[in-house]
Amino acid sequence: MKLGIIGLPQSGKTTIFNALTRGDASTVASAGRIAVHTAVVDVPDPRVNALSAMFKPKKTIYAKVTYADIAGLEGGSAKSGISGALLNQLAQMDGFLHVVRCFADENVPHPSGGVDPARDAAAMESELLLNDLIAVERKLERLAEERKKGGTDKILNERQTALFTRLHAELSAEIPLREVEISAEEEKHLSGFGLLTRKPLLVLLNLGEGQATPEIKLPHPCPLVAFQGKLEMEIAQLAPEDAAVFMAEYGIEELSLNRMIRLSYDLLNLQSFFTVVSDELRAWTIHRGATASEAAGTVHTDMQRGFIRAEVVAFDDLSALGGLAEARAKGKLRLEGKEYIVQDGEIVHIRFNV
Repeated sequence: MKLGIIGLPQSGKTTIFNALTRGDASTVASAGRIAVHTAVVDVPDPRVNALSAMFKPKKTIYAKVTYADIAGLEGGSAKSGISGALLNQLAQMDGFLHVVRCFADENVPHPSGGVDPARDAAAMESELLLNDLIAVERKLERLAEERKKGGTDKILNERQTALFTRLHAELSAEIPLREVEISAEEEKHLSGFGLLTRKPLLVLLNLGEGQATPEIKLPHPCPLVAFQGKLEMEIAQLAPEDAAVFMAEYGIEELSLNRMIRLSYDLLNLQSFFTVVSDELRAWTIHRGATASEAAGTVHTDMQRGFIRAEVVAFDDLSALGGLAEARAKGKLRLEGKEYIVQDGEIVHIRFNV
């Protein structure tokens, strides 16, 4: 899972990045420069801790999430299209965390002259919409040229023309493509096309210390969360015992890192399952609705190719019974076929033969 942190200049993107990753990247902006900070973070999961205590493996591996702090996206950039280098970075992301500035700070002047979260949220959405509109128009022009020249697959051209014409109409009406229903067949035509408004979006309201969450109307419905970025960055960089004191003092029950990862999983429709093999306990990330065969392929392609059966037990059942032997004796350890839908938190052992 790779999430890009985006936002207008001076919105606090790098501050949020540091809070989420416990990093110390410089928060001094470089106007107009494309800069990307990346960090891979363990997904905190108390179930992994409990399973590690139960099985006592030599190695415990948590699931991972990658955050990328992407600078260089500014108001007005999409009038001629987002630059190739920046677009390449954005297209690699599975989803976006859009940081919207809500804090006032005379030492960090707002580029637009004043703080207005609703305006800034709409401005960034417009940037992404305009970029996609330009990309779709260019695709339609190429399709028209192919029809004139002939020698191309006419049926394929017709299908793609119909699809991109429909997308053009939606974008022209300022509707992000994440709200547009796309069929499985149409997905094939869009594979690798990198349309930015198709990516899931989570809005982060970046508050000042002690600031109440403002009520804002977003241009389009999407998940929204608010937290005090600068304060939480400072806490994330403290030693654990000092951080606990600060969290208690400011009434913060949980760091943004944990909360944001859970929201990120929901945003991308993801879940976790666990394997315990050869003294290694490991958490894996799959899409909700994935089959046992697909889960096997996440572990190793050979497992999916030679899939026979999956031994499955729910975390709650295993935790209550105390071990695999007890779960098997109570009938909670089940054998499932390749089409079985894996549930969040299940412990899965793949039987395969290649």
